[in-house]
Amino acid sequence: MTTVTLTVNGKKHTHDVEPRLLLVHYLRDTLGLTGTHVGCDTSQCGSCTIHMNGMAVKSCTVLAVQADGADITTIEGLAQNGKLHPLQEGFWEMHGLQCGFCTPGMIMTAADLLKHNPHPSEAEIRVGLEGNLCRCTGYHNIVRAVQYAADKSR
Repeated sequence: MTTVTLTVNGKKHTHDVEPRLLLVHYLRDTLGLTGTHVGCDTSQCGSCTIHMNGMAVKSCTVLAVQADGADITTIEGLAQNGKLHPLQEGFWEMHGLQCGFCTPGMIMTAADLLKHNPHPSEAEIRVGLEGNLCRCTGYHNIVRAVQYAADKSR
């Protein structure tokens, strides 16, 4: 066992973990933050995307011990004071989801995109979301949801 300390959504957590434990399983099983989804276990789908030290990463590719000392934000940490993040609101208003399985990863990836490019074009949004798969929507409304959030932040 190895002791890890992470700050997740602003709260510090310390646990003993198996060295092989993936960060996604630490978040879901140890901390109970089930908004981070396990989709493919191969980093292909993006449903496990979180922010680690301010960067979007697929948490199925990171061991919990590699995240020791990191600042982590999950989908649960985006809403502030009971108010949805503009991306969460955008997915709601623009019907950017159907089954919702990919939604947390899409939102976390889009948040990273908007941090680096606050006013992306449609093409830039589509490129920015390339590492995330959705089997339901055809992406049109997902792109509209990101555009909604970008417009709201102007």
